[in-house]
Amino acid sequence: MPAAIRIHELGGPDVLTYEDITVGEPGPGEVKLRHTAIGLNFIDTYFRSGLYPAPNGLPLIPGNEAAGVVEAVGEGVNGLRRGDRVAYGSSLGAYCTERVMPAALLVKLPDAISDETAAAMMLKGMTARYLLRQTYPVKAGDTILVHAAAGGVGLLLCQWGHHLGATVIGTAGSPEKCEMAREAGAAYVINYREEDFAARVKEITEGALCDVVYDGVGQATYPASLDCIRPRGLFASFGNASGPIQNFSLLSLSQKGSLYATRPTLFTHVATREALEANAADLMAVVASGAVKIPVNQRYKLKDAAEAHRDLESRQTTGSTVLLP
Repeated sequence: MPAAIRIHELGGPDVLTYEDITVGEPGPGEVKLRHTAIGLNFIDTYFRSGLYPAPNGLPLIPGNEAAGVVEAVGEGVNGLRRGDRVAYGSSLGAYCTERVMPAALLVKLPDAISDETAAAMMLKGMTARYLLRQTYPVKAGDTILVHAAAGGVGLLLCQWGHHLGATVIGTAGSPEKCEMAREAGAAYVINYREEDFAARVKEITEGALCDVVYDGVGQATYPASLDCIRPRGLFASFGNASGPIQNFSLLSLSQKGSLYATRPTLFTHVATREALEANAADLMAVVASGAVKIPVNQRYKLKDAAEAHRDLESRQTTGSTVLLP
């Protein structure tokens, strides 16, 4: 019988319960999908805790990213058929063995990309893509700072940024994680538990600082991140792994050199079918080329999602994690 992780009340990992569910047949514009691998992301913990409100209230099936096989196709669906391998990265409700969902949110997978790789890369990879290609279009010669450089998005930013010709500076919280970031393409890596990262960035760049800071950490790295940015550079805050930034000061942007700041999300960057296809195609091309590799470093059974959340929030994971139905 189909099963899912459901949340009936907001809270810590213990609110994630594994339950049998009923999955109907697809309606117009929909497909029925059997999941083969599901991605784990920090945003999943935000919905679980209530930091991000569930759009349709509780109970909630969390998760935004997965890969699977089309089991049935509804009326009016073009381009997909039973047996197709597909993936998605922006549809809440992924923590389940089967689901019905809009076909427009799915992209076909090429043979070169495995289901686990796809489940691990769609949300994080498309996030890295819009950050590097749209939020701040990185070019050869730029200097970028990537916080949590050994995390899922961080490792992709390091690889892709290096591929684009940027000098990548990463931060991480242990010697092991620093080495991972270095192997992923970071020219310099700062252990923020041992060093003042803002002072070290100033030293590395000889005072020139960075064109952009990609910050998925949030509270713990603000406001020091602003001290790493050159005049008229960009602060791209795209996550809250340590908690949301409090008391953000617009005045500080002027005081530190007419800085720009943004808080982007993936969902607005793939809001149309055209945008989704462009983002996913760019991601799949760079992964298929070998320039960006997707490290799946942890695997959990779907029923053990609570354990996965505990490990994620306690910084015990590196790279990407998948849940297996």
